[in-house]
Amino acid sequence: MDQDVPVTPQPDPSGDTKPSFATLGLIPEITRAVADQGYLEPTPIQAKAIPVVLQRRDLMGAAQTGTGKTAGFTLPILQLLSPQANTSLSPARHPTRALILTPTRELAAQIAERIEAYGRHLQARHAVIYGGVSQQRQEQALRQKPELLVATPGRLLDLMGQGLVKLDQVAHFVLDEADRMLDMGFIHDVRRVLGALPKERQTLFFSATVPRPIEQLAQSMLKDPVRVSVTPKVTAAETIEQSVVFVQKDQKGELLEQLLRGAEIERAIVFTRTKHGADKLSRRLERAGIVAPAIHGNKSQNARERALMGFKQGKTRVLVATDIAARGIDVDGVSHVFNFDLPNVPESYVHRIGRTGRAGSQGRAISFCDREERPLLGDIERLLRYRLHVLEVARERASAAAGDAPQSPAPATRSEANGHGAAPRQANAGPREGFHRPERAPFERQPVAPRDRFRQPERARSERPNAGPADRFRHPERAQAARPQGGAGNGFRQPERALADQPPARPWWQGQKRRRPLDGRSS
Repeated sequence: MDQDVPVTPQPDPSGDTKPSFATLGLIPEITRAVADQGYLEPTPIQAKAIPVVLQRRDLMGAAQTGTGKTAGFTLPILQLLSPQANTSLSPARHPTRALILTPTRELAAQIAERIEAYGRHLQARHAVIYGGVSQQRQEQALRQKPELLVATPGRLLDLMGQGLVKLDQVAHFVLDEADRMLDMGFIHDVRRVLGALPKERQTLFFSATVPRPIEQLAQSMLKDPVRVSVTPKVTAAETIEQSVVFVQKDQKGELLEQLLRGAEIERAIVFTRTKHGADKLSRRLERAGIVAPAIHGNKSQNARERALMGFKQGKTRVLVATDIAARGIDVDGVSHVFNFDLPNVPESYVHRIGRTGRAGSQGRAISFCDREERPLLGDIERLLRYRLHVLEVARERASAAAGDAPQSPAPATRSEANGHGAAPRQANAGPREGFHRPERAPFERQPVAPRDRFRQPERARSERPNAGPADRFRHPERAQAARPQGGAGNGFRQPERALADQPPARPWWQGQKRRRPLDGRSS
């Protein structure tokens, strides 16, 4: 049965009642490394999860993105591995004791970076393996016999098939972003990995959202788990200001260019629904003078790392991404998130906007919605249990050469977006504004020459020449009279005349070749 664990921090010797990493039972080597990273107080999910993991209990953690759940399982696992860490060169002394499974390459790389920072004062070895790159360096890292392994399902199964990875001594297993694993179709790969793990182990199950399929998967993996949750099943951070703009599909690009040129955009991520759409939007923004590299599953790992590193270092202000990369973008200071296309899965909306408003900072999420995406918006609002604020944006077409009049603004209300609530038209009013139809000349039917064969059969038959192969069906007497005498083809219709013209037939035995005897002699 799942159990809820209340946070009961131990009293701090300094007299401070707020929980700290020291009061959670972490060793000084880890608390010093955490302090070096600038973290002084644990987040709610960390305060609840760390004591449970240190007790070697199975755990099911539910927390929205950006709440620090990565440290909620990496810190206690590093402490549990520290007593067995040693400097021996014997491979038998360094089996893989902990496995962290993640859905994306970016997320695996970022977890490895956190492990490197938190375990800098420890001797625990770790490695990260993922697809999209050559496995040569990963093979070299595996030869060092890491005790902590961070991997994606595909590459892990490949290396297991090659005999380079053995999981028979894993004591701590972490399934991170379980809901994303389910969405990406990795559930079968996860079950194959579970089959290679020992039955006696500690399993930690973390997910940003906990729908019913995730709960069923957790029940099949966990033994008497402790449920740790700091948020409802699906919710967005309160520090994120959410809004929606109703816009036509062909005007989304122009509107995005206008918004990205605003001075308030410090660092923005634009999400699209497809990989092709991400590349197309990236090229359009670059033509408009806005550098916006795209990252998605078809990009090579080196290209994705360069784009993400340039975004982190501030070299590029805008990044275009798909839902695959939504979980792996952990960048501080993202001020805006734009949903250029609404996601098909409502839970993905929560993961997208979770890239902003992290660590208590303020953020904005603006979604573009055209008429075809109205059902998707309804699914998102039902999931959030409230309606998004409708943002009014005045758009003007930039045309410096020709002084065009500004376009009519987008619908500002939901009724106008649906085509309802507009003012009634007058009885003799002209066409509606914004829907002008070009003037057309009255339609004039061109004279068509009649087909005499079908419309005037009397004249057509009288004017048609007598020598026609098809006339025998309409005028057999005229066709027979005009047919020339004789001919090979007339024997079927005029047998008496045809037989008279033909030469007499010879007997059947005349004209036959004489057969040669079997003995070869002539007869």
